[in-house]
Amino acid sequence: MYRFSLFLLLATLAVAPIARGADGEQPMISIAIHGGAGVVPRDSMSPEEEAAYRADLGRALDAGYAVLDSGGTSLDAVTTVVRILEDSPRFNAGRGAVFTHDGANELDAAIMDGRTHMAGAVAGVSHVKNPIELARLVMEHSPHVLLAGAGAEEFALEQGVQLVPGTYFFTQHRWEQLQKARASGKFGAAFDGHFGTVGAVALDRDGNLAAATSTGGMTNKRWGRIGDSPIIGAGTYADNDSCAVSGTGSGEYFMRQVLAHEVSSLMKYRGLSADEAARQAVQVELKAAGGDGGVIVVDRHGNIAMEFNTQAMFRGARDSKGRREIDIF
Repeated sequence: MYRFSLFLLLATLAVAPIARGADGEQPMISIAIHGGAGVVPRDSMSPEEEAAYRADLGRALDAGYAVLDSGGTSLDAVTTVVRILEDSPRFNAGRGAVFTHDGANELDAAIMDGRTHMAGAVAGVSHVKNPIELARLVMEHSPHVLLAGAGAEEFALEQGVQLVPGTYFFTQHRWEQLQKARASGKFGAAFDGHFGTVGAVALDRDGNLAAATSTGGMTNKRWGRIGDSPIIGAGTYADNDSCAVSGTGSGEYFMRQVLAHEVSSLMKYRGLSADEAARQAVQVELKAAGGDGGVIVVDRHGNIAMEFNTQAMFRGARDSKGRREIDIF
């Protein structure tokens, strides 16, 4: 009996530091979110429009933080955030997705677990209400990482996901953008000025990181174009040894620079902080390549970085030290 009691005592002492911080406080939790970056002059948005954007960002940020605060996982937190932003018509993801040249909506999303390096992504889906949920199903219930188009939607049906008609994604604002883009021969941010991609990164109480990103791509895009958001390492990446990253911007450049993974590598192999790595990747490397956009980062200690080289990035951050901020410009 004595030996058994001593064993229990030693086991309790061994795991106690893992469950709580060194000072006896709960471990750090952090979350950061974005709703896109781009050329958004302050005078281009009415006070009512800005308030509506801030309200959606705040609702998503607080919902994701509530998951973490209640002991939930970082995967659940980022899924919650992105799902809420996908349901808003204000962002270029889910319901508010932009139109392709042919007048359709082709949606991309990805999610990654920093603990296991498992990841799931979908590309070019047109009837999935919340692509981020399907991306997570790909991660958890398939042997693959990325599914596209009709195959991804067939997998969705097999998983019990209810598909929606294409009309669900129709918004007058996006339709008018397409008509103007067609007439001008332009596409994407070259026409819109705003990458409306949404994303979230989080650190939970167990020290696990996760990242998630969702987008409708570029206005007037053609030929089944796929951007960086569903490409692991380009627009989405998470590694418990460094950080979680979600990006928004000119996707072709993010893919060429493998930008999300670059942020992680700068921290992991050069010893840069989250702020330094994000700044180097966005302000130096991405800009030198000719790309626009930004990233949100949370590292394994809960530090948050939000860096962009455009006029604005719709963003928010919250942590267990009391930080809560939402900003655009």
